[in-house]
Amino acid sequence: MRFRSVLPEPSVAVGQDPRSYARLMSAVYDATMAGDSAPARPRRIIWESWQRLMRKGIRPDRRPPPAVGKGQVDVLRQASGLMSVIDELTRGLDPLIANGDSILAVTDADCTVLWRSGAPKVLHNADKLGFVEGAQWAETAVGTNALGTALVSQRAVQTFSAEHYSRSQHPWTCAGAPIRNPRTGKVIGVVDVTGPAATVHPTTIALIDAVARLAESHLREDRDLTLNRLRMVAAPILSRINAPALAVDADGWVAAVDALPVHNRILLPPEIAPGHTWVPGLGLCDIEPLPGGWLIRLIEDDLEQAVTRVTVDLRDSGAPLLGMVGQFGNWRHDISLRHAEIFLILALKSGRSAHELAGDLYGDPSRVGAVRVEISRIRKQFDGIVAARPYRFADSVSVEVLFPDDGADLLTASVAPAIRAMRARPKYETVARNAGNLM
Repeated sequence: MRFRSVLPEPSVAVGQDPRSYARLMSAVYDATMAGDSAPARPRRIIWESWQRLMRKGIRPDRRPPPAVGKGQVDVLRQASGLMSVIDELTRGLDPLIANGDSILAVTDADCTVLWRSGAPKVLHNADKLGFVEGAQWAETAVGTNALGTALVSQRAVQTFSAEHYSRSQHPWTCAGAPIRNPRTGKVIGVVDVTGPAATVHPTTIALIDAVARLAESHLREDRDLTLNRLRMVAAPILSRINAPALAVDADGWVAAVDALPVHNRILLPPEIAPGHTWVPGLGLCDIEPLPGGWLIRLIEDDLEQAVTRVTVDLRDSGAPLLGMVGQFGNWRHDISLRHAEIFLILALKSGRSAHELAGDLYGDPSRVGAVRVEISRIRKQFDGIVAARPYRFADSVSVEVLFPDDGADLLTASVAPAIRAMRARPKYETVARNAGNLM
């Protein structure tokens, strides 16, 4: 089905009657699911979610999968990385659930509900929906909803009434925001407030997003404390070495450095172990364990160690990866959404100026400063991969891009104009650098 571009994107705004909006969205939902012409179009984030699900053949009346048991929930809680911020999330959102109409829920990175709290009556109603601890609340499990759609889009989402893909969820409204681990930059969970549709308020999403950011700040403080402890151990060791060296935690965050340019973080091999190994941006290094991290000493008489092959793996939209092959082995590393966007654009286009890349990423060719900052970060982390004037992959590097099976699943969280245009293509095949300009 196609919507005319002149149609508005309705939303529940301050002062708007939620009941009239609910009626409109119900008509939009019924028409869309029947393949008929709709009286309006849903908000873009809702429409894109519906399209993802319809392409996958997921039915709106699909029942959620069975919840895992309490023992497994306890295991997932410990592994989630969220244990230290649950109290902070609860305190921050208590005003929204204090009236007894709403539920606070927190999921892990797979969108399994690990914590849930609220008044007995509303919890009982949620039980009938299958919204319980241990339940999978991802988009592919239960359709468009604030938890699952926030995880896919990696930004705060509010879903009201018939914006939900599953008709059984239409009596509800929910708002959720992702929580990122500051150590890795990856989303590790979603915090959500869900209640009857009549409780919808346009400011709820802003509060939930603010509380999620506060939780990330708490996690960042935990990381800094860990680095400080490692720094106390490493500083006297580095002073005795009297050679280029640095101490990093298990995720590559730098606690102390001597006789080297300052780094905030370095990329460590996924299977790091004591001994000689090549570290991107540093070269051949000697690795030794420290309490809470690693001591890394440069081997200064090493041979040429340039990266010769790069793989940009975008098959999992929520976890883009960069693979590198060099003289001393190969490595795979998580990369941020922004860096994945840049690598993809550079792989598919034959060089981009700062103005062109600003247009690709932001829709504004004047934002060259933001582009240069991101390219600088890439060149520090992945030395020798990206060349300048114009920005492109270095001539000595062969590049391969691995795409998802469905082009619409390409970096679904991206709002960059160039990536949105790419998602309009139904399917991409694996692309090698010598495939030419594909845009």
